[in-house]
Amino acid sequence: MGCVLKQIASVWVSLCLSMGLMAWAKAAESVKSSQSTTKKAAVQAQRHKAKTPVKARVDTRPSFGKVAGLHEVSDELSLKSSVALVVDQETQEVLLSKNDSAVLPIASITKLMTGLLINEAQLPLDEIITITQDDVDTEKGSRSRLQVGTSLARGELLHLALMASENRAAHALGRTFPGGFQHFVGLMNQKAKDIGMTDTRFVEPTGLSSHNQSSAKDLVTLVQTAYREPLLRDLSTSDSHVVDVGRHSLKYKTTNRLINNPSWDIGLQKTGYISEAGQCLVMQAKIAGRKLIMVFLDSAGKFSRIADAERVRRWVEAKHRVSVPQT
Repeated sequence: MGCVLKQIASVWVSLCLSMGLMAWAKAAESVKSSQSTTKKAAVQAQRHKAKTPVKARVDTRPSFGKVAGLHEVSDELSLKSSVALVVDQETQEVLLSKNDSAVLPIASITKLMTGLLINEAQLPLDEIITITQDDVDTEKGSRSRLQVGTSLARGELLHLALMASENRAAHALGRTFPGGFQHFVGLMNQKAKDIGMTDTRFVEPTGLSSHNQSSAKDLVTLVQTAYREPLLRDLSTSDSHVVDVGRHSLKYKTTNRLINNPSWDIGLQKTGYISEAGQCLVMQAKIAGRKLIMVFLDSAGKFSRIADAERVRRWVEAKHRVSVPQT
């Protein structure tokens, strides 16, 4: 009888252990399944987050022109730029004028003066210049593809500054100018004075500072002066350029989409933007048989300066075409 009871007890213990192990295994499987589900949910959430476009921060501060009420001034073409000036390059006839004496920040149009000084100094364009921490933008925190330590020829930096509005390139050009950065800025202001830009002031060579200011009338003078230099014409109207930086290459493109537009014959150009200046554009272009200089400052909207230029082109073609003498 005792042996039978022992056998029953043994079987009972074995049965309990078996049931316990099964319950543990089932619980463990449940935990594992729960963890797997949680992990999958996390991965899916991460993928969704990655696919969801991140909205860029938009600077909503009004431009100086907006604050001054310049956008309230109307014109016959309903331009979005608060300042505009169109002048015949050869006759100096003013075809269109809107707030042309207003002094406003000019953003990267500044780089035309930077390029003008570098070109006139006849510094070796093949001299290698290295981007340093001093060239990093602390004014606006703007990005650059030229990393600190990148070395490029002066001519390459000039090309990127004029065509792609590369800020570190422009700053490095001023920083390495004989006599130093402040001397270069002084020369920018002296050159402006020498060519008759009476409303103009520069404090640095990139245009990131809102203290770089000028008027449309002065900028016509700057474009006229820069246009006389073949190198500045070529570099500013280039559509793209590739530079070698270490073990890889970087392809830069023009900031002016009109360069690749077959309807336009552009001889020199420069774009610009900071929040205080709005969208800016200066160009020398041949339209309807006339060589014109066009200035658009403080345009509202990313593409509005281009739209304004198109409005002016169609208007000139319709009303200001040069008549060809009959023979």
